[in-house]
Amino acid sequence: MSAETASGPTEDQVEILEYNFNKVNKHPDPTTLCLIAAEAGLSEEETQVILHISLLQKWFKQRLAQWRRSEGLPSECRSVTD
Repeated sequence: MSAETASGPTEDQVEILEYNFNKVNKHPDPTTLCLIAAEAGLSEEETQVILHISLLQKWFKQRLAQWRRSEGLPSECRSVTD
């Protein structure tokens, strides 16, 4: 990771991330994440880490929905009491 992102995003990077979150997409796909990362000045290595995390999160979200359906629960429910 670059020095700027070792302890978190810089102010400029946060501004770019906030803009994309508020104006572009609250649920970016991996391709959009790559574009946002490039716009924020992240290295290719940092972008790859983001993509891998995104893919893992997507897999777990889909697997949880599958499990919930198999248990007779709504697939998008946040808690048992919902």
